[in-house]
Amino acid sequence: AESERKYEDIARKLATKEDELERSNERCTNGEKKIIDLEEELKVVGQNLQTLEVSEEKALQREDNYQRQILDLIERLKAAELREENATMNIQRLNVRIDQTEEDLLSEKLKIKDVSDNLDNVFREMENGIN
Repeated sequence: AESERKYEDIARKLATKEDELERSNERCTNGEKKIIDLEEELKVVGQNLQTLEVSEEKALQREDNYQRQILDLIERLKAAELREENATMNIQRLNVRIDQTEEDLLSEKLKIKDVSDNLDNVFREMENGIN
C-alpha cells in the first residue's frame, strides 16, 4: 500500500513533468519559429535600410547637383542683368547722340535754306539790275 501510494505519487509527478516537458517543447518550438521569423524580418529590415541608404546617397547627390545648378543660374542671371544694364546705358547714349545729330541736321538745313534764300535774292537783284 505504501509502495503503491509512492508509485502513484511518482507516476503522477512523472505525468506532470511529461506534460510540462511537452509544453516546454512547444514553447521552444514556438520560440524557435519566432526567432526564425524575427531573423527573416531583420533581414528584410536590413535590406530596406540598405535600399534607403542608397536612396539617401542618390538624393544627396541630386541635391548637390541642384545646388550647383542654382549657383550657375544665379551667376548667369547676374551676367544677363549686367548685360541688360550696359545695353540700356548704350541705348540712352545712342538716343542722346541721335538727338544731337537731328539738331545738327536741322541747323545745317536752316543754313542751307539761308544760303539758298540769299542766292535767290542775289539772282533777283541781278535780274532786276539787268532789266
